[in-house]
Amino acid sequence: MTHDDFVIARNDEEGSSLPYLLRVPLGEHGIVLKAREPWPRTGKVYCHRADGWPDDAEVLERVPVRSCVRRGAAVDLVLDRGRENRSQFVMTTVRGGRQVIFWQTARTAKQARPRVAVPSARAQGVRDLEIVVDTHERYAYTFKDSQVRLVKEALPAGDYAVRREGGVLAAVERKSLADLVSGLTTGRLKYQLTELASLPRAAVVVEDRYSRIFQHEVVRGSVAADALAELQVAWPGVPVVFCETRALAQDWTYRFLAAASVAADLESGAAAVVADLVPGAPLPRREPTAAEVRAWAAGAGIDCPAKGRVPKAVRAAYDEAQLPE
Repeated sequence: MTHDDFVIARNDEEGSSLPYLLRVPLGEHGIVLKAREPWPRTGKVYCHRADGWPDDAEVLERVPVRSCVRRGAAVDLVLDRGRENRSQFVMTTVRGGRQVIFWQTARTAKQARPRVAVPSARAQGVRDLEIVVDTHERYAYTFKDSQVRLVKEALPAGDYAVRREGGVLAAVERKSLADLVSGLTTGRLKYQLTELASLPRAAVVVEDRYSRIFQHEVVRGSVAADALAELQVAWPGVPVVFCETRALAQDWTYRFLAAASVAADLESGAAAVVADLVPGAPLPRREPTAAEVRAWAAGAGIDCPAKGRVPKAVRAAYDEAQLPE
């Protein structure tokens, strides 16, 4: 690792709400920051100064740097890659004189933020939820504000799932806007939806707004929108949900998987109740109508009045004729 690399690693500091470490190549030895996200894709990312770079850090990504320059209260960073290459660290002061650092891109700096706080309340009906995270998920959701247990395993479809008796019960495929548009134009998303549709319940969650499709720099918005509409018509059982930000997408994923788990428990319980029911006795034979007896008597050559009560002898003969031989 050279000092000209921008490095992202996992922060193993116990109790920290900032799960990532960033090494920004500014100055002779660089500066180390703790961060809430590995890149400001959908909004500004809060950062905080770290004590130093650990010797045994688990490096998640390392990218060469074209430029890293301090300009006043900001540090402009340009990475040597095609996408997600320009960002800025802004040092500012909040109420009380405390210094904070925000990591942003040109888009996230001007993007309007949803005026909501992500709820921390537990999903209804769930007490002990285990979420399986696919081993290929690079910057996985932590669900730190949700009461869940995380397990890392290879999933046949999706990035997050809940299981029952070893099988996948429900899964969610996570997409950034860039991943979504790429999957639509290359056809990769079609195969992913095919795999998701084979599961009892599945969905795709997008960490951005639907309107952002029409602001894509390369793909024409109408082309991406038409491709998305065609996929939704072909696979109506796998909804594509736009959740505006990564935090909201994480919360939606948690609540979708929790609801799927509760629904499965209810279905299983209902099936057990039905299986335990005592079979009922056979229903008694329905009494024939007078018209049915008269029609039988006419066919058998037995005299029977066309009106009034059917004689007992005729009804007895009818009953006897119905007995199995």
